[in-house]
Order: sequence, then C-alpha cells, then structure tokens
Amino acid sequence: MKTLSFVLLCALCYTPSLFAADMSRAQVEALLAQADKNHPADLRRKDFKGVNLSGLDFRNADLWGADLRKANLSGSNLSGLVLDLTVMTGINLSGANLSNTSIFGVSLMRANLSQADLHGSRVIAIMDYANLSQADITGANWGVDMKNQSMGLMRASLKGANLTGAKLSRANLSRAMLKMTKLNGTLLVDADLTAADMGGADLTGADLSGANLSYAKLMDTNFTGVHLKGAKFKGVKEPSTLRGIDKSIDLDQAIFEP
Repeated sequence: MKTLSFVLLCALCYTPSLFAADMSRAQVEALLAQADKNHPADLRRKDFKGVNLSGLDFRNADLWGADLRKANLSGSNLSGLVLDLTVMTGINLSGANLSNTSIFGVSLMRANLSQADLHGSRVIAIMDYANLSQADITGANWGVDMKNQSMGLMRASLKGANLTGAKLSRANLSRAMLKMTKLNGTLLVDADLTAADMGGADLTGADLSGANLSYAKLMDTNFTGVHLKGAKFKGVKEPSTLRGIDKSIDLDQAIFEP
C-alpha cells in the first residue's frame, strides 16, 4: 500500500490543472526576458504539452507543477531549479543542463535525457525506459528518501532505462530500481548501489571501481568486462554465481563478504 502511494503521487502529474493555460514559445520568451533572480517568471502549473522550448534559459523561472509532456527542452538551461511535481513523460531534455536540480514526485517515463547534465541533482522519479545515454550524473543523489517512507518507498525507478556511457561516479543510487537497465560502459566509480535492484541489468564494460553493491539484487546481472577494483559485494556468498563475473577485470581486488 505504501509503494502504491508513491505511484499515485506521480500519477497526479498526469492530471492537468483546471487553471492551466496554454502558452506558446513566444509568450515564454517574453516572460523570461523580463524575469530576474528576485522576480522569476511564473510558469507554475502552466500547460506546455508538445511546445518547442529548446535552448531557452529557465534559471529565472518557476516551473513547479508545469505540464511538460512531450515538450522539447533540448539544450535548455534548468540548472538549480526545483522541478518537483512537474509532468515530463516523453519530454526531450537531450543536452539540457539539469545540474543541481530537484526533481521529486515526477514521471520521466520514456523521456530523452541523452547527454544531459544532471550532476549534483536530487531525483526521486519514475524514469522507466528513459534514454540517459552519455548523461553526466556525477555526484547525483538518486537514492531512497528515508525521510518520507509514509509515502512508500521513495526512490528513483530506472527500469529498462538506457544509461549507456553515462557518468555516475559518486552517485547515490541506494535502493534504486535498475531492473533490466542498460549500463554498458558507464562510470560508476565509488557509486552507492547499496540494496539497489539490478536484476537483469547489463553492466558490460562498466567501471565499478570502489562502488558499493552491498545487498544489491544481482540476479542475471551481466558483469562481463566490468572493472571491479575495490568494489564491495557484502551479502554475496559465492562470486561465481554472478553472471559474467569470470570475465570481469580486477576480480581479485573486489571485496566479497557473506
């Protein structure tokens, strides 16, 4: 029931506000031109479904609760913004600057975040089947939110997402949902994957040096060609049970504890 509560929280994002007003790119540009840090453009709960907003600088805007489904924000600058409870299903954020943003209670299912800058971001969102290939997620906090467990397991869900070649070094992905995720060639150096669900994930060629995978779910996870120097696997009784582990790199320098 608690897990359902979080799903319902994100589902609320699918319900447009009764007060939402359609806005064109020209109208948004006009508001942004007049805005500054002390007087941000008020774009809260506005409807931008399918609108082309690519390349715009939103740093002096308030987008809380906005409907951005299938909108094009490729190359836009959203650095440092609070994007909580926005609707971003199917959005195009390729190459966008989302560094140090807060994205809480959001649906980013099937979104395009390829080559986006998400370093330092705080994300609790459903990102199933999203494209995050080549994204920079260095030092991001996408781990479970232990302060809000009354709402269910608040965590980032990346089931079936594409993170090929993404940078995730020092990222917090504790308890994250990473089932069937494509993590080929990703940098996960010193990442926290404690208790993450990585069943069926493909880590081929990834760098997990110093990463913490203690108590992670690793059924059918592919470790072929993975760098494991200093990686921690507490809770793994027998390394040979891990798929492709015999073809990993620096296996003798990984730390396994029952």
